[in-house]
Amino acid sequence: MHVLLLGPSTNIKPQPDEPLEAPNRSLTFFLLDSSNTHVNTCSSICMAKGNGTTPDNRQGVQHAEGTAAVLAIGTANPSGVIVPQEQFTDEFFRVSNSDHLTHLKEKLQRICNKTGIEKRHFHLNEEMLRDHPEFLDRELPSLDARIEIVATAVPKLAESAARKAIAEWGRPATDITHLVFSTYSSWHAPSADLQLASLLGLRPTVSRTILSLHGCYGGGRALQLAKELAENNHGARVMVACCEMTLVCFAGPDGGNLVGHALFGDGAGVAIIGAGPFAGGECPLFEMVAATQTTIPKTEYALGMQVTGGGVDFHLAIQVPTLLGQNIEQCLVDTFRLVFGDDVDNLTWNDMFWAVHPGGRPILDNIETVLKLDPGKLAASRNVLREYGNMSGATIVFVLDDLRRRCKDQLPEWGALLAFGPGITIETIVLRSPRSLSEQNIEDIKSD
Repeated sequence: MHVLLLGPSTNIKPQPDEPLEAPNRSLTFFLLDSSNTHVNTCSSICMAKGNGTTPDNRQGVQHAEGTAAVLAIGTANPSGVIVPQEQFTDEFFRVSNSDHLTHLKEKLQRICNKTGIEKRHFHLNEEMLRDHPEFLDRELPSLDARIEIVATAVPKLAESAARKAIAEWGRPATDITHLVFSTYSSWHAPSADLQLASLLGLRPTVSRTILSLHGCYGGGRALQLAKELAENNHGARVMVACCEMTLVCFAGPDGGNLVGHALFGDGAGVAIIGAGPFAGGECPLFEMVAATQTTIPKTEYALGMQVTGGGVDFHLAIQVPTLLGQNIEQCLVDTFRLVFGDDVDNLTWNDMFWAVHPGGRPILDNIETVLKLDPGKLAASRNVLREYGNMSGATIVFVLDDLRRRCKDQLPEWGALLAFGPGITIETIVLRSPRSLSEQNIEDIKSD
C-alpha cells in the first residue's frame, strides 16, 4: 500500500462568580495575572462544598455539583492509508516526483529515523493526488480543492470517534447539551461542528462552539472550555471533538517543511465531559480539578500556521523544545498552587501520572529531563507518538485514552495534562483519578 504524509511542516486576585459566604456551592474562579509581564496566564478552578447547587444570576442557570470529569473517550483514524515510518521518505518522494532532490531526501530520512514514530494514518491518497497535482506546488492555488475534500471528511472522521465515546458513555446522543469542536483542517459553513451534530442526531438546541487554528493546543483548550461549561451549567454534558487532516498542508518537499512531514498524521479524538450529579452508569475517568492557559511572551515566531491560497503553511522553530522546557515547570507550579496553595512546594512530580501532548520526541525528552521524571512516566505520550505520530489537537485525547487503558488500577491520585501550540501557548490541567477518591471515601466510612 502506498503512503504519503500530509504534514506541515503575584498578585493574583480571584473574582468569584458568587458571594463567598454562600454555604453550599460550586465556585468557578477566573484568575487573570495582569501584574506579571513575563507570563500571561488565565486560570480556572472548581471547588465543591456540599452537595447543593448554586443559582447563577444569568437567566436562572445553576452551577453543577463539583468538579468536571472526563466520562468517556473515543478515537478514530483514517483507514485507507497507513504509512510505516521506515517507508515514508521513499513513498513521499515517489508520489511527489521528487526523487531527484537527493539532499532533501537524505535529510528527511535522518529526521524520520529520530522521531520515535513507527506508523501514521492519512486521509490523502494517491488517487486524490492524481486528481489534484496542484497540491504538490505551494505556488499554485489549491485551497478551494482542499477545503472541498475536508468539508465532509473531517466531520465524518469525528463522527467515528464520537460514536465510540457515546457507546462507552451509555447515554443517548440527545443528552449532549454542548459541543466544542477544535480543528485547523476545515473552513466551511455550515461548519464541522454543525455537521457533526447532524450526523450524530444531537438536539437542535445543542450549544455549539468551534475552535479554529489553535493547532496542537486545541485539544487542551477544548477540554478547559468544556470544564467551564460543565461546572457552570447544572446537568450539562459537553462533547469535545478534535479532528485534524494534514491534507490541508500537504506539499512537495522543500527545506522548510521536512520536520512537519516527518511528524504529523491524521486522527480524531472525542471526549464527553460532565460534572455531578452523575447519572446511573456514568463512570468518571479523570477529574479536571484546575486549569490554566499560559502564553510565553515574544515566542510568536517559534510556532505557527498561516492559511494561504496554496494551503496551510506551518513554521516550527528548532528552539521550541528548549522554550517549553524553560517554562513548563512554572506552569505546573502555578496551576497546582490553585489546588494545594503553599503546599505545592511539597509535591513530587514523580508521584503523579502524566498526559503530555507528544509534539515530538525532543519535546518529551526535554520535559522528562526538566521535571526529573522517571523512565516510563511519559509512556502513554510516547506510545501515541509511536503508533500515530503528532495529530495536532486530537493527540491529547489519544494520550488520555492510552493512559486509562495502560494504567487501569495503577494510577496515582494526582496527575497533569499538558498541551502546547502556537503562541507559544501552554494548556495545563490538574487531573485527579476518581478511583482514588472512591478509595478515600471508603476509608472515611471505615474510620467513621
